[in-house]
Amino acid sequence: MKARHWEELDVLFISGDAYIDHPAFGSALLARLLESNGFRVGILAQPNWKDPEVFRTMGRPRLFAAISAGAMDSMVNHYTAAKKIRRSDAYTPGGIAGKRPNRAVIAYTAAIKGAFKGLPTVIGGIEASLRRLAHYDYWADKVRRSILIDSKADLLIYGMAETALLEITRRLDNGEPLDKLKNIKGTAFAAKSCPDDAIKIPSFEQVSVSTEAYNQAFKLASGQENPFSAKVLIQPHGSRNLIINPPALPLSEAELDQVYDLPFTRQPHPSYNKTIPAFEQIRDSITSHRGCFGGCAFCAITHHQGKTIQSRSQESILREIDNLSSQKNFRGTISDVGGPTANMYGLGCGNPEAEKICQRPSCLFPNICKNLITSDQPATRLLETIRHHKKVKHTFIASGVRYDLLPMQQQYFADLLQHHVGGLLKVAPESTSDRVTAVMRKPGAEIFTRFLEQFRQHSHALGLRQAVVPYLISNHPGSTLEDMIEVALYLKHHRLKVEQVQDFTPTPGSLSTCIYHTGKDPFSGKTIHIPRTAKERRLQKALILYHRAESKADVIEALKMSRRKDVAQELFSSPQSKQTNQKPRKNRKHDRSHK
Repeated sequence: MKARHWEELDVLFISGDAYIDHPAFGSALLARLLESNGFRVGILAQPNWKDPEVFRTMGRPRLFAAISAGAMDSMVNHYTAAKKIRRSDAYTPGGIAGKRPNRAVIAYTAAIKGAFKGLPTVIGGIEASLRRLAHYDYWADKVRRSILIDSKADLLIYGMAETALLEITRRLDNGEPLDKLKNIKGTAFAAKSCPDDAIKIPSFEQVSVSTEAYNQAFKLASGQENPFSAKVLIQPHGSRNLIINPPALPLSEAELDQVYDLPFTRQPHPSYNKTIPAFEQIRDSITSHRGCFGGCAFCAITHHQGKTIQSRSQESILREIDNLSSQKNFRGTISDVGGPTANMYGLGCGNPEAEKICQRPSCLFPNICKNLITSDQPATRLLETIRHHKKVKHTFIASGVRYDLLPMQQQYFADLLQHHVGGLLKVAPESTSDRVTAVMRKPGAEIFTRFLEQFRQHSHALGLRQAVVPYLISNHPGSTLEDMIEVALYLKHHRLKVEQVQDFTPTPGSLSTCIYHTGKDPFSGKTIHIPRTAKERRLQKALILYHRAESKADVIEALKMSRRKDVAQELFSSPQSKQTNQKPRKNRKHDRSHK
């Protein structure tokens, strides 16, 4: 501030993450955006929330404080699915845990209000976004009020915040009072009165005591996520109304390009003397698009980034690669080019009129929408251009791929296997039980099997030794021990060994969490089995990891309980020697053995 001759800030950002000036991190991206529009921005990264003086370091900002828990919900960041404290935090130098508080948005907002009386506060980020309504909280095992109400913030921004945050800043800068900022898309606020044409959903008081009311509220809110047709939502909280404006419109290609063309250094703040694990993972990655139309029940990406795919231009991506490749620590390898799903780049709805009123939560489930553009040409052209970049030796795809799209994207599939798999390709079937995948809104085992066979055949034909890493979830709603036994048998039959399993965690905002809390699908009304006991959760996870010696006792117990002892010999027998006919890999780095 002294170097820039600033006497005060316009906006003060508070984040639960360490500061990394990279477009993959929300605070950096939004701060650069405001800076490019002439505003003076300061950032407090992982401040000590117990010390008011820390928040006064840069003085009182002229306009407002923008508060976020960081790239993760703070409770997810702190606790495992078993509610045990995590030992590390990937978004902190040295991976040290404990540098942010539980329910960080609430704690930071309280600290700011204590440091600067009357300062407007705007909350956002994943924690605020997915807790904007009254929601089931797994760690408290109860329904909590909207985080806007609990934090006593003035405004909440949900989703990707560029347009809403810039409009708020400009209007406050023009002297407009805070209580007039009630019509901004992608925001929520509390008021005693409410619009006449709004959709009213069951109140906090109702959803906190009735699972039927909770399901009704979730169903009604889900119907207002289309940014082109959504109406205002109202959820009473006591004597006040939580008012949620329709989602912000997706950014155009030009708008997205402008955001990613901002002058990021792509480095952590120079004051840090320890590496930041999250940065090491994405240091040399490129974000090509945002949004996801997969609509998986357990995933909150659609609720946060939206269903519409927003893709950058090839020119913008190449400019970022030029910037990346000019840095002294770049070694010629781009670790990822993608987004939530790598092979959705350049895709979208081919019927704009239908898109404006569409209520489908997924363009892929239960079948691929007839209006969906699935052409792989934009993605294949992009990757081919990157392959010919004079400073790029290798480009890998580390983002997950949606394998049920690949039958319509054969050229992308071929190029992916030949040029962009670093030995292992990550895919996420999540389960191979059709009963479970139906609840998850994922494709079933038959589609995954066809993909797996094609992957192996093509890799063999190319003379490449590479393998699939399937991501699986244990204890998802709808999953029983019998289902997990079938998953274990599938893995055995198809020669797959899973080294890591995601134990289902009911994170705020998702359909799966709604089902976990209520025991029913809010759309069909069907009762769903919920694995709740510690024993069942342990046994389900052990079945997916059946090949580990430490899992054997639990697997045998699960088989006895399910009266399936007959499959024990099959699971635990040594695999017969099979001729894979795979040739040694050709001149490829990152060679890894098949798992």
